[in-house]
Amino acid sequence: MAPSSSPSGTRTTRVHVVSDVHGNARDLARAGDGADALICLGDLVLFLDYADHARGIFPDLFGVENADRIVALRTARRFAEAREFASRLWAGVGGERAGLIERAVRGQYAEMFAAFPTPTYATYGNVDMPPLWPEYARPGTTVLDGERAEIGGRVFGFVGGGLRTPMRTPYEIGDEEYAAKIEAVGEVDVLCTHIPPEVPELVYDTVARRFEQGSRALLDAIRRTRPRYALFGHVHQPLARRMRIGRTECVNVGHFAATGRPWVLEW
Repeated sequence: MAPSSSPSGTRTTRVHVVSDVHGNARDLARAGDGADALICLGDLVLFLDYADHARGIFPDLFGVENADRIVALRTARRFAEAREFASRLWAGVGGERAGLIERAVRGQYAEMFAAFPTPTYATYGNVDMPPLWPEYARPGTTVLDGERAEIGGRVFGFVGGGLRTPMRTPYEIGDEEYAAKIEAVGEVDVLCTHIPPEVPELVYDTVARRFEQGSRALLDAIRRTRPRYALFGHVHQPLARRMRIGRTECVNVGHFAATGRPWVLEW
């Protein structure tokens, strides 16, 4: 990464922000080009691609037709049927489920973390497996969750993971635990989370045709502490990619898997 400067020659700080990488290691390796730092807001793992059902751990294990079926059930919000269908598939591998998933995730993490430039500041997404991250985070990659970091004179707060949903993804936690992490971050210039604040326009996915889980505690913190920016991902095709809540510019940066382009913050 290289320092940046304005046309007048004044030194500026440039940060690139990505979220929902979902296996896109090729573009991730270039995501920090020209920036002073890269921020990643999680979901490195690709379990099932709703745009291309042939991609991900699930179709690799069970085939595209079964991936088509489970996507259709989830899109129709028939979550109980989706879980029952998935359970029947997993029953076919006996006691190998956990091992198969972990091996696949480890393969993806090895590729994703190797693509991170220096410095990278990262937090977890709801489909990530936090216990594995210390094995893959190299020097130059700082993992934060409920913690703060200073970048270019501004204070950034990081809160990873998601809230509990019928999807039962790996890193979902309760409302109180999530709110405690928000509280621990406190007042910051830029609040970085994986999930959005609980605002209808920010949590509705127009392709999956459902409201994803946003955080009321995050919304309350934005209103109370008034950061300059609130950055998040999780919802891949939201009704609104950005909106203001008071003085805070709220921006969804969760389009990286599809576009390969980071969101740029410069000051």
